[in-house]
Amino acid sequence: MGGGLEPGDTTTSAVADRSDARASKTPLAGFTVALTAARRADEFETLLRRRGASVVSAAAISMVPLADDDRLREITDELIAVPPDLLIATTGIGFRGWVEAADGWGLAEPLLEALGKGRVISRGPKATGALRAAGLREEWSPASESSVEVLSHLTEQDVAGKRVAVQLHGATDDWDPVPGFLAELEARGAQVVGVPVYRWEPPSNTAELDSLIEILALAQVDAVTFTSAPAVASTLMRADELGLFEGVRRALSGPVVPYCVGPVTAGPLARIGVESVEPERMRLGALARLVADDLPERRPTLRVAGHDLGVRACAAVVDDGIRELSPSGLSLLKMLARKPGDVCSREELLAVLPAAGDDTHAVEAAIARLRASLGAKEIVATVVKRGYRLAVD
Repeated sequence: MGGGLEPGDTTTSAVADRSDARASKTPLAGFTVALTAARRADEFETLLRRRGASVVSAAAISMVPLADDDRLREITDELIAVPPDLLIATTGIGFRGWVEAADGWGLAEPLLEALGKGRVISRGPKATGALRAAGLREEWSPASESSVEVLSHLTEQDVAGKRVAVQLHGATDDWDPVPGFLAELEARGAQVVGVPVYRWEPPSNTAELDSLIEILALAQVDAVTFTSAPAVASTLMRADELGLFEGVRRALSGPVVPYCVGPVTAGPLARIGVESVEPERMRLGALARLVADDLPERRPTLRVAGHDLGVRACAAVVDDGIRELSPSGLSLLKMLARKPGDVCSREELLAVLPAAGDDTHAVEAAIARLRASLGAKEIVATVVKRGYRLAVD
């Protein structure tokens, strides 16, 4: 049967195909991802778990109910009395919530009538959908969905001497995701009316958030996701209160990959010098797909002694099987994987076993336990009189 595969080749190919199929369905197997979302957290967690990830979740913020927000009621009354010349809507949920709150006060109809008298700009598709659902029509929306492009679009003549209502993001002044946006409008002569369509507060019980922040500082997750600028701000502010700010900043600049749903969300991280990864479309599904596609590329598997080895924040993956390791075993493996194939001396490895004191024999025992946990002792090779190394192919 010229040109055909031998029986052994067929079996090998089938096993490889099944392995590739499993990997494609669960690309995040062995990875641990932290979530900070307050809204749709369960939905987002399901998207990540479906791709194989372990998830640690804690809401970083809680929202103030709009109907109870006295400041929003005051601004609403002002805009009904003196309608704006221009409305800039920034988020769909915020605008819908504003209209719903106004409806509860019996003011939805006069509010929409006042807003409809002037020009309307939408920052993105979700805000556009909320505007249209309320019977308003935007005249323009930026392709980038960014406030920076809104500023570039508006000329001084568009805003000079005009009353401009801007839907705010709800962040504190110290962590404004779009610093200078309102100031730039005012510098061009606009009379700016900031509309606090939602405000955030730290969660009433910070225990879960505190735990997540400690995990971040210790780099015990592979990635963290943020879906709003206030969630980033709240996490950083609480980390500062706990004395863990620098630890979190270092972790987000190295072993923990931060993923943000868009540039506005990434703003507070950029301000402290942390680069984040963002999807092309600012959507929850797109963010989940990005994590699944990007994280394995940043933390690729190693070919070691004929095995595929993935070193993760909380586990190891050997030939698609997740291996749970002790804290000491995981520390040793991470040290060996820093420079795959290079020899680590017993003294270097002893430094990551603080409970062992100065007894280098403790390293031998810990390496033996690590080999057993990996299920393939040949992955960690002994280099006589020098130390240990990953047996990289």
